[in-house]
Amino acid sequence: MEAPLKPTDTNDPEYFHKVVDCQYACPAHTPVPEYIRLIAHKRYTDAYMVNWESNVFPGVLGRTCDRPCEPACRRGRVEEEPVAICRLKRVAADFKGDVKGLMPKAGPKNGKKIALIGGGPASLTVARDLAPLGYELHLFDAQVKGGGFMRSEIPSFRLPEEVLDEEVGYVLDMGIDAHFDTYIDSMAALLEKNYDAVFVGCGAPRGRDLPNLPGRKEAEANIHIGLDWLANVAFDHTQKIGKKVIVLGGGNTAMDCCRTSRRLGGEEVKVIVRSPFEDMKASPWEKEDAIHEGIPIIDNHVPKEFVLKKGKLVGMSFEKVEAVYDKDGGRKLVATGEEPVFVECDDVLIAIGQENAFPWIEKSTGIRFTSWGTPIINDDETFQSTRKEVFFGGDAAFGPSNIITAVAHGHKAAVSIDLFCQGKDLSVRPAPHVTLVSQKMGIHEWSYDSIPVDDKREAVPLVDLKEALQSKTLEVELGFDADMAFVQAERCLNCDAQTVFTEGDCIECDACTDICPTSCISFIENGDEDDLRARIIVPAENPEQDLYVSDTLPTGKVMVKDEDVCLHCGLCAERCPTAAWDMQKFYYSVAKAAPVLLTEAAE
Repeated sequence: MEAPLKPTDTNDPEYFHKVVDCQYACPAHTPVPEYIRLIAHKRYTDAYMVNWESNVFPGVLGRTCDRPCEPACRRGRVEEEPVAICRLKRVAADFKGDVKGLMPKAGPKNGKKIALIGGGPASLTVARDLAPLGYELHLFDAQVKGGGFMRSEIPSFRLPEEVLDEEVGYVLDMGIDAHFDTYIDSMAALLEKNYDAVFVGCGAPRGRDLPNLPGRKEAEANIHIGLDWLANVAFDHTQKIGKKVIVLGGGNTAMDCCRTSRRLGGEEVKVIVRSPFEDMKASPWEKEDAIHEGIPIIDNHVPKEFVLKKGKLVGMSFEKVEAVYDKDGGRKLVATGEEPVFVECDDVLIAIGQENAFPWIEKSTGIRFTSWGTPIINDDETFQSTRKEVFFGGDAAFGPSNIITAVAHGHKAAVSIDLFCQGKDLSVRPAPHVTLVSQKMGIHEWSYDSIPVDDKREAVPLVDLKEALQSKTLEVELGFDADMAFVQAERCLNCDAQTVFTEGDCIECDACTDICPTSCISFIENGDEDDLRARIIVPAENPEQDLYVSDTLPTGKVMVKDEDVCLHCGLCAERCPTAAWDMQKFYYSVAKAAPVLLTEAAE
């Protein structure tokens, strides 16, 4: 048997951080339970600012985030549906007051000058973090407004322009010297302007094509790259599309293409994808929205040819396949041997992925790239390239991802740029801001709602479908009203209210064990991790979440709690006659280049 487990080090800020599953899963580590409680108290402005401190774009992300927090939500272990974390974020944005006076200002100039390439979420986050420190920030973007791919890729019916303008404006108003409608075509020329550092956050701007598919060149007039087409629609260069449309691809861009096509005149729009429906990269709710709008998704069809008649595109032919998986989960698409399938169309939108493109970065700069076209970066903490003063972030760093990941990259890159400009070691990172405070208001009363409610998750109300399909700018989702928001916020289990155990106060009466609704507390002899996981009252089957193990008690036993199934209900602390258990709110804020711009919201 391996050595017994050592007592859990609850002073390690990452221990309780990991227990707050939603926050831990968020790339920007937004304090989710904190802002949801504030929403329940109708403190919408405070909830917005807690969000803004971490993710910079609460109104945008409340509508468009890929929601990595929700699959991690502890509510999903109690019932089928997680808390509506993403859409509650939108509630904070929709109901907030005037926050302009709460935004930080540019600090006194420190003599350092930074260039930001690209006006998307990564560059804007770097700007937001460095401006209060007095950096002179020059932002360059080829578009006429800021926002990057948030503006050009996400349709207005999902993300209204005024929401994006507002949140981009909060950053630009911090003294950023923005140069829009300006394409940087030479990194070498930019470096000659003596910037102290350069951040590249220009995204992954090139959509993948099918250049070798028969008929591609001949039918070029009616075949469009999805990314470019969405941008042309966003900037009103494209106003219509054919009645019969095929969208190739299974990601979120494909879902945006097909839904936009319906609004621009597409009457028969079909999404056709190589993979099985379950393996599509698009978020489940994105697929649901497309199907809701009458768009069929045809899976297991591999494109074979663009079919032309008298020089005009009339359709595509596809080979039917089925997915075969090996023992390791690897997938292979195998032809079924059936006859090719012909699908009529007037136009085709290719949305099969995107890739990095850096034709403007010369080899002479010393910036090196992988065979995949992504920059060679020291690591995913520093984001420093092979040229020491040049940093990358967002899709430009590691390839296509999402907005919240780009924000997280921006925070880390800003720390690196600040350290670099001070001549400090980039590997020595500042610690996160952490607090752990008792929530006791009385013997049996806590400063938060501790008892889990039974309310179910409700879908966000939508506008009438017929009305929605008549406009490319009418926002489809109406959002929660205040009453719905309260009910949905109350579903949160307050996972940041931690159960903290003090061995010296425990008399081993087992009162906590008796009252625990999930039987997650045990008092047993110590052992190695596998042994403890098997011997506690209910075996701990999720190795991704830790066991909370105390120091040795007078009887020689240890307290072992399975953090995975604890509901943070506080019953153990209420029942304990010696206060060995306490409920303590854990607040975790990722270290940023600027000092903490906001203090923790008071309950």
